[in-house]
Amino acid sequence: MNGETTKKSTTYSVPIGPVHRALKEPVMFTFQMEGELVVSVDFAPGNAHRGCEWMGMRRNPVQILYLSERICGICGIVHSLTFALAVEQIADIEVPLRADYIRTIMLELERIQSHLLWAGVAAHELGFDSLFYLTWKVREQSLDLLENIAGTRVHYGMIQIGGVRRDISDDKRPAIEQCLAYYRGLLDKMKTVFLDDSTMRMRCRGHGILSYRDAQLLCAVGPTARASGVAMDVRHDYPFCAYGDLDVHPILPPVEFGKPQGDVYDRITVRLLEIGQSIDIIQQCLDNLPVGEILWEKKLPKLLLTLKKAQGEAIGRVEAPRGECMHYVRMDGNEAPASWKVKASSYSNLMSWIPMFKGEQLADIPIIVESIDPCISCTDRVTIIRNGSAADLTKEDLTRLSREKTRMLSQC
Repeated sequence: MNGETTKKSTTYSVPIGPVHRALKEPVMFTFQMEGELVVSVDFAPGNAHRGCEWMGMRRNPVQILYLSERICGICGIVHSLTFALAVEQIADIEVPLRADYIRTIMLELERIQSHLLWAGVAAHELGFDSLFYLTWKVREQSLDLLENIAGTRVHYGMIQIGGVRRDISDDKRPAIEQCLAYYRGLLDKMKTVFLDDSTMRMRCRGHGILSYRDAQLLCAVGPTARASGVAMDVRHDYPFCAYGDLDVHPILPPVEFGKPQGDVYDRITVRLLEIGQSIDIIQQCLDNLPVGEILWEKKLPKLLLTLKKAQGEAIGRVEAPRGECMHYVRMDGNEAPASWKVKASSYSNLMSWIPMFKGEQLADIPIIVESIDPCISCTDRVTIIRNGSAADLTKEDLTRLSREKTRMLSQC
């Protein structure tokens, strides 16, 4: 027709999910691809539910502490503390000052090990397995210290309604000081290997961009929001535990192009800088650790009786390694709460993926997924549907594509 030809669309779908290791809970992604580039993304959450809240509403608050800690294996103390803060508001329980400082120390140790775990996973997705092994090796120091304090490396069982279950005695201080000195001496090296490597810059700078406006509109939290220039941090904005007594401020990426880029590189930068901030916060807590009790009520039956009489509702808010975590609790004078609702930080950050993926290559999907530090179990494959036929694309295939791009860029 007048010499014109109709161009056939080359767009095809790449479904990922409904279970994928980058998600807090099972989510079905559908990528619309134009060749190797992502044109648009859609996802549908809500494919499964573990029933933690349902089980919690059939237990007393002390029992719920241990259940809530198992919502996440990496930042478990965040959930038990957030729940405890809500219950303590309802029951009008005043936490001893020493317990608040110990809670803060545990939170920041957990932030260090969580950020190091994430850094290793990010390096692995980019094909830098030697950096992955190094990062997880140095992470062991924080896990060993957590075990020294709490008796276990995961699910510490430290939080009690009205305080903490274990004290930080004077004989534990040398181990904490030694761990902090270890990370102080290592932090500059970690910044160098992550931020100064030319290939790392090519893979991360300018990719997975979340603008300042999008971060606000999509209600992003934690390092994901701060990397886009949004200066928000619950520890600073709504201080809890001992943070009101400490020098804490939101960490933003250094301005390199007039403003934060909000890309994968900036999200790496923020987390590495936050490790240094956590070291300083723990040191402040040690230097100013008050003397006194660590529990509002030592006798468990008396505590349970007080909680059984409590009535009202409250929200607990804690700055988790991934961002703001919230627990809503309502109690009506019975042994178990009348309502318990959890909003984890990963849930808030999922929508940030939509603008991050647009215009990126298929090989960039793994590192962009990991850049918000999502929390979920693993998947083993996705399926490509092209021209009506399906083909399996395994998780190993995605990793291979990501590493091939890294090798290609490193040879340029």
